[in-house]
Parts: sequence; C-alpha cells; structure tokens
Amino acid sequence: AAYKAAGAEVVGAEEAWASGLVVKVRPPTEEQVKAVGSRAILGLLQPAQNPALVEQLSSQGATAFSFDRLLRTLSRGQAFDVLSSQANVAGYRAVVEAAHAMQRPFAGQMTAAGRVNPARVMVVGAGVAGLAAIQQAKNLNAVVTAFDVRSAAKEQVESMGARFLEVHTEESGDAAGGYAKEMSPEWFEAARKMLLEECKSTNAIITTALIPGKKAPVLITQEMVEAMPPGSVTVDLAAEAGGNVATTAPGKVVQHGNTTCVGYTDITSRMASTASSLFGNNATKFIISMDKEGKWVVDLEDEAVRSMCVVNSGNILDPYMPPPPPV
Repeated sequence: AAYKAAGAEVVGAEEAWASGLVVKVRPPTEEQVKAVGSRAILGLLQPAQNPALVEQLSSQGATAFSFDRLLRTLSRGQAFDVLSSQANVAGYRAVVEAAHAMQRPFAGQMTAAGRVNPARVMVVGAGVAGLAAIQQAKNLNAVVTAFDVRSAAKEQVESMGARFLEVHTEESGDAAGGYAKEMSPEWFEAARKMLLEECKSTNAIITTALIPGKKAPVLITQEMVEAMPPGSVTVDLAAEAGGNVATTAPGKVVQHGNTTCVGYTDITSRMASTASSLFGNNATKFIISMDKEGKWVVDLEDEAVRSMCVVNSGNILDPYMPPPPPV
C-alpha cells in the first residue's frame, strides 16, 4: 500500500526485470542479469569483485552503472553517494551494537556505590562510517580515539572531539578519489605495536577500514583482542570483506576469551527503513540527473555518469580517471 501511495505500480518479478532500467541494491545473480537483457541496471555491482557479471552484461549489450564506482571527490556526486549514505547508517548502528554487547555503560557514573569511568572506544577507519561512529560514541559520553591510514583524516577526527592515533612513519595512506591505499608490511608492523598498546585500555573497538576491490586489511590482531579488558566488544563493519579484526566470524557474534566479537554482514539492514529511504533518494537523484529534455540519456561527458558507468551498450569501460587539475 505504501508503494502505491507513493505512485509506484507493484508488479511481478518478470515484469520488473523487463523494465528499461532496473535498480538493485546487491549485485544481481547470473539469472537476474539474463533477465536484464540488453536494457540497463543500476546498483552496487562491485565490478572489481564480479568480473564475470560484467562480461555477461557486456555480451548481452546491456548498460550498467555501479554506485561503488562513483567519483567521490565530485561535489555534485554527493547526492548519488550510496556508499556514504549507507556507511553513515552503519557507523551509527555499530555503536548501538557495541553498547548492547558491552558489559558497562558508555558514560561515566559517580554513585554512592562507587565510581564508573567512561568507556574507552576506538574507531578504526575514519571515513563516513567511522566519523558517524565517533559522533554517536561521543554523544554517549565515551572517551573516543580514532585511527586511519590517511593523514588527511586527522583534522576531521579531532574536529569531532576524538583523539587521533598516529603511526610515526613517512608513508601516507591517501589514495586517489578519497579512498585509502594498501600499506606496506613495515607500516603494518609499526601500526601493530601502537594499536596493541592502545587496546589494553580500550573497551570497544569499531572497525570500518575497506580497500575497494580487495580483501579488508586485518588491523586488529588476535593478540590485540586478547589484550582488551574483560567484558569488551569489537564491532567489525568490514566483516563482509573478510574483516579488520582477526577474531571476526562474518555474519556471527562470537565470544573470544573475555571479548564479544560482532561480525554482522547486514548492519544497515538492522536500520532498514532509514537505509532504504537514503538508498532510494541516492538512486532517484542520479536517475533524474540523467534527464535531457524529457529523455533518459547516458552522457559520458558527465563525470558522475562516466565514473559509475561500467558497461555502455555492451562496451566495457575502464575505471574513470579524472583529468589532472590545471597547473
């Protein structure tokens, strides 16, 4: 009824997949791609992880757009940025999950029975999800620290009242498009020593670090988890990509010694109404932006369209590289 009230027509799967443009959250199956035929599909296709899917779309002469290919440094593209809108939801929810599993309050308390110090929360990865987690943990009056391979994240972390943890090396983790790059073994060793010391007094760790198209880096080792105080918790938002925490079991909540390890792979689905509303807004704004005098046009001169376009009428496009800034 809600769909009809919004002006949508509710149809069967066969008719939906026969539409000129299909919008989907997750990558489609082989059968679903077949149903698309030579028409168009928009969603989180993850082309780097699904080359067979891209080849199948190409062989059918289809057109495909992937939200995770969006040039995220493009100001106008923020309205289409599904990764950011969903990460914002995930970061908030991660703190809720940590509070639920942790055996102490976030805020400090002073009572006749004694004093309870504020919980110490460490956020690993200060992108959109990490910053949302920092904000929520601060709202609950926890003491928050944050760590990111990108030196550019320091200012953002500190502006939210958290302490930024630094690895004292000259190697930078900043990569093109606002993403993080893969770091060297030497950097990881220096980071391991610093994080191990920090974990000894940390009650909750929330990890969000992802590298596009690659397995998530393990930043929190088993040794670090075992060093945490009794009753602690880890929430791994990178669980679906393998996890940033060595003790994460993707899709499950497990106990490792005295620490609860949360590895949900459906964290945004736990706030489904908000996540769906934001995803729908992102998709709608992108589709409307492609309107040219009443027609839906694939304009590859448009940076947002070009960066998200994986296949155009059967032609596979290389990942978009923006032109260098003028000298």
